[in-house]
Amino acid sequence: MADTSKPRPVYRNIHITQILSYRLPLAGIVSILHRVSGVIMFLLLPLVIWLFDTSLTSEISYERFTSAFIAGIGFVPAAIVKLAVLGLIWGYLHHFIAGVRHLWMDATHSVTVAHGRSSAVLTLAISLPLTLAFGAKLFGLY
Repeated sequence: MADTSKPRPVYRNIHITQILSYRLPLAGIVSILHRVSGVIMFLLLPLVIWLFDTSLTSEISYERFTSAFIAGIGFVPAAIVKLAVLGLIWGYLHHFIAGVRHLWMDATHSVTVAHGRSSAVLTLAISLPLTLAFGAKLFGLY
């Protein structure tokens, strides 16, 4: 009896030179962005603590807080401060929504490829427009 079954696929780790040509599924991209957003929130934690402390200490410090978005902080211009805060906003929104996605998948045992792709699309479809809306408010578009 001859074995007529197809050979099993061999999955190997990709080399660093293949990263740009490797096509990662959307769920994988969302997973990587979930980790990146966690790192962004961790690295910007000193800024968050400073902003929170400055905004609540007194009326004078609140004026200093609001002037950071108008005049900047020290040698850092206001546009860079706003971009850092926008990065923090994106990090929080994406991390929260992707975390809810993972909790939902864990609770419902929804681990199919189709559900992974649709929930990844939903994660991006919610987090990116929310980030744009908050960014528009931050930069004074409305």
